[in-house]
Amino acid sequence: MTALEAVKVRAREVEPNHRLGGSIRMLLSPGTARTTAGLMALLELQPGECVSEHYHPYTDEHVYVSDGCLVLAVNGAEQTVDARESVLIRRGARHRYENRSDRPVTAVLFLGPLAPSPDMGHVETAEPPGDGPPPSVDVPPSAAAGTRERA
Repeated sequence: MTALEAVKVRAREVEPNHRLGGSIRMLLSPGTARTTAGLMALLELQPGECVSEHYHPYTDEHVYVSDGCLVLAVNGAEQTVDARESVLIRRGARHRYENRSDRPVTAVLFLGPLAPSPDMGHVETAEPPGDGPPPSVDVPPSAAAGTRERA
């Protein structure tokens, strides 16, 4: 292997965060994989679940729906994103996700570039449905700490 390294994080071993709604797992982030350009998360929404409205002042959000049908509201305008479709949400745009179907939705989120500091990366504009802190991007989740593998 060259000087480059690969870090593998298993989604099933990362503790989900439910503060914003649904299930968000920080897969590749500064905390889990020492990323510097962005972060990757897995979003899972059961029927009827939603992620509360928020925005990212410094970061664009790339969304790829792998399963299901996601209703996305950006600055109040709704659109549907079906399986195997993707959408880019520009930094500063208020957005929320909702699953109005009778099937689960799974989406991969890539956010980049990173904000100057983790506390500046995410601004909630609506009351989140869950308790606890927002998903952490710079501290490895305890459940994922033992699952990182260098390839």
